[in-house]
Amino acid sequence: MSDQNDKLKQLKTSSMDRRLSIAKASLLAGTRWAASNATSMFSSEAEKEKKRKQAMKEQANYLVAEIGKLKGSIVKIGQMMALYGEHFLPEEITQALNTLNNQTVALAWPAIKQHLEQQLGDKIHDLTIDHEPLGTASLAQVHRATRKSDGLELVLKIQYPGVADAIDSDMSLFKNMLKLTRMVPQTREFDQWFDEVREMMHREVSYDIEAATTRRFAERLKDDPRYIVPEIVDEFCTNQILCMTFERGVPINSPVMLSLPQDRRNLLGEASLEIAVREIFEWGEMQTDPNFGNYLVRLGDGKQQPDQIVLLDFGAIRQFDQHLLNVARNLIHAGYLHDTQAMVNAMTGYEFFDSIPQSIKPDMAKVFLLATEAFSCPANNKDLPAGVMDEHYRYDWKKSLLHSRVMQQASKSMASRYFSVPPKEFMFISRKFIGAYTFMTVIDAKTNVRDMIKSFI
Repeated sequence: MSDQNDKLKQLKTSSMDRRLSIAKASLLAGTRWAASNATSMFSSEAEKEKKRKQAMKEQANYLVAEIGKLKGSIVKIGQMMALYGEHFLPEEITQALNTLNNQTVALAWPAIKQHLEQQLGDKIHDLTIDHEPLGTASLAQVHRATRKSDGLELVLKIQYPGVADAIDSDMSLFKNMLKLTRMVPQTREFDQWFDEVREMMHREVSYDIEAATTRRFAERLKDDPRYIVPEIVDEFCTNQILCMTFERGVPINSPVMLSLPQDRRNLLGEASLEIAVREIFEWGEMQTDPNFGNYLVRLGDGKQQPDQIVLLDFGAIRQFDQHLLNVARNLIHAGYLHDTQAMVNAMTGYEFFDSIPQSIKPDMAKVFLLATEAFSCPANNKDLPAGVMDEHYRYDWKKSLLHSRVMQQASKSMASRYFSVPPKEFMFISRKFIGAYTFMTVIDAKTNVRDMIKSFI
């Protein structure tokens, strides 16, 4: 990770610069890859496989190090591929891409200040802005600020200049890079995923969409004291700056969270899950990035004032069409009933399910029934692992080891090849639930999801 003083003076945004550095890296990786394959021609199969994996790991790490030297959308594309690519990219590549998060270097204050002056004009004089960023990411960095007129504490999400314009060329660059290295199978699904990531990238840099979504969620949750949504401050918003109120809180994985009494952690867990349930059953749109950085907890006093969840980032919101939502609701309903036949019946009317042979559906149904055990009806209690559900139907996420049990069931199921590249919508929904599952496990919450689901069924 870079030293705090090691800031970028300026961005390498010229597409020629970027293209050259990536092309050079990809070609080098491709020739090294070919050479490593040639040297293992006379080895045993096991030896070949070991060498192949080692070579792929080295190539992937090398490429990621090169990408990390750039900034902007190419890094974000890599991060998205790491997040969603586990189904169709070799493990060595997703592992290397996962390290991109730690390589983000801040842009130095003079460059940021110049950008702010150009975006805000004279309004910049109404603000006192911290020169040190609160956080940096691949497309933007966040600075705290105060409005001079009334002392209101703000945060400015400042998009790096040029990144929005570079998305399409960076997407082509990334795709060509993977082609050149010959490390990834080029399939129709792979192309579809690229188109999806391109769309997500464009949404992510559209701050007007993010501002509107933030307002929608704030309106929906305004009367519920368990949630805080930052307020958008239009006065300092532009198409490359998003300004909102600064909201205090502690991170989800902060040690102080585990020192809270069990019942307070349970309530926080229920509040976070309830959002996911309402997104599917009520609102028809979902925050698809389950990154812990998107949540904070404002601790209450354990008496009058409840603990609150601060919802921070609405850039990765995705709308689902009514048809898909109905399919998802039917699957959840079948999970609640804990009925194999109901689950098989729910797997219909959607291209992904309709392409699966009927004979394999019961196998796949078992995977889905396992994935929904946290809210299955009381009759299913006898099939649950010992000690996972208490007498109040609170599910112990940490003890359940649910994620690894579902993965195991999926991999030994005859349907495993259909899970290799599931439709992108299912990936978003499953990613969301894996995020919720991890949230519960990290704060060690025991939650009654059954009651939540029951009210919608």
